[in-house]
Amino acid sequence: MAKGAADNDDDAPAPALEIATRLERLSRLLRQASHAGGLVPAQWEVLRYLGRANRLSRSPGSVARYLGTTKGTISQSLLTLEKKGLLVRSANAADERHVLLNLTDAGRTKLQSDPLLSLAGGLDTLGGKTRRRFARGLEELLAQEISRRGAARFGTCAGCFHAQPSRNGPGLHCAVDGAVLAEGELALLCTAFREPPAA
Repeated sequence: MAKGAADNDDDAPAPALEIATRLERLSRLLRQASHAGGLVPAQWEVLRYLGRANRLSRSPGSVARYLGTTKGTISQSLLTLEKKGLLVRSANAADERHVLLNLTDAGRTKLQSDPLLSLAGGLDTLGGKTRRRFARGLEELLAQEISRRGAARFGTCAGCFHAQPSRNGPGLHCAVDGAVLAEGELALLCTAFREPPAA
């Protein structure tokens, strides 16, 4: 086939249902792979979330909202992970009625063998332009689904309305709880995320 024809085929949009079917197949393969390391997929999902969540977002309720399930459903996964020594519960310093979930050292170590890392390795083999376009497309698709289903909208401090310039020096603070935001916190997921108003 001539190069020009091949290029045209590459630029032709794939049918939407075919793309959705491929995403579904990929999701099933990932779910099968997540029966690993003595954990089941739901437990890996909890570990991943807690590994990426900020101090405002590590409650059982926040985990349930992010994963789109109920507190009752998530409680069994939390109990199992706690028994395995992968997470601990503590009272929230700001409000002792609320529980704060934290990964233990063993939990953070466990995430280093996360089955999802194999997919991340596959994504790294894509060309930079393909990976950027794929990331943008997935982000738009996810935002549409979250909006359509009324699911919880999580985001990071880096793009949040509540991340305000600090009054007492450089950097940012969180308008929700007033805490200074360390640089390492800016990329963590937050249940209080709010997009800045349109200019």
